[in-house]
Amino acid sequence: MSEEDARPTGSGSGRPGINVRQLWTGGAATALVALLIALVGLVIARGVLRIPVLGPSRYGTLGDVSTLWMCLLAAVAALLATGLMHLLLLSTPRPTTFFGWIVALATIAVAVRPFTTTATLETQIATCVLNVLIGLAIGTLISGVAASAARRP
Repeated sequence: MSEEDARPTGSGSGRPGINVRQLWTGGAATALVALLIALVGLVIARGVLRIPVLGPSRYGTLGDVSTLWMCLLAAVAALLATGLMHLLLLSTPRPTTFFGWIVALATIAVAVRPFTTTATLETQIATCVLNVLIGLAIGTLISGVAASAARRP
């Protein structure tokens, strides 16, 4: 990334400038946090609470390949949220308000999805709680990163 990428953009347009490097490094850190929330949540659910999230308990505390996929999807969701925030910062009035609504609705959609499966109620609830925690972390961390990366001209 060049030095120019780290400088705020949007100066002179009345829109906030964006420190792109700060926004995306914060997004990468958020991706790592989301991945770790998924991993720790699955270990707690499967290993401590003995709730078979993402597969039968015969796969052990870390589960099977589904665990890896959930962790990676959490990280990808954080990077997508960073891209969304970047786009909103460049193009919309009150970008954090729109971002909050979008992330909240996406989190709700992902959180209620387990209740459409035939899994046990405890598995559905554990998966729902884990999805909500990941969504909250992504939403709050990216909003905070954006507030730091956006500078008024």
